[in-house]
Amino acid sequence: MRLLDARRLGLACAVVAVTSGLVVAGCATQIPGTPTTDAAEVAAYQTEAAASSSAAAASRAAAAEAKAISDNCTQFPTTTGAGVTAYNEFVSAHDSNAGDYADKREAAATTLDNAATKVESGVTAAAGALPAELAGKFTDYVMAARALSAETRKMTYSSPVGRLNEASRTINQARTAVQEACPGR
Repeated sequence: MRLLDARRLGLACAVVAVTSGLVVAGCATQIPGTPTTDAAEVAAYQTEAAASSSAAAASRAAAAEAKAISDNCTQFPTTTGAGVTAYNEFVSAHDSNAGDYADKREAAATTLDNAATKVESGVTAAAGALPAELAGKFTDYVMAARALSAETRKMTYSSPVGRLNEASRTINQARTAVQEACPGR
């Protein structure tokens, strides 16, 4: 076996170094002229960028709307169902002159107020992502729940029930309108 000759190795390294230096020096040459842009390519790029940005914004808006609808419509039956139950217990106590009438009245009014607040908070948290028509239906429910709560608190055993019944019809209509407007509910 023969060992490498130091001279040959040195010569090969020198050739590689000189060649590398020439390549680097050749790449460093500047080309004279003034850079320009192709106006048609710039316009096409700007159009494509704007379309992409619009598509991304529309996609984000659609996702936010779907989430807002799901969040609000999913919790609505449970939240408002508690108000219905408490109100029905109050009506039963009123109709039977029950001893816990005042407690049932206050529980119904408080539960209705809590339901209104929770529904209103959901609409507020959606920050405009809900479709305007659906947001309006939720707001109608909130107003009806607060009106029924106020009428409930006014009731005594001898109070006329006309205004209470009207407020009850209004909240039932508002609740039904929301349920019908919510997809798949």
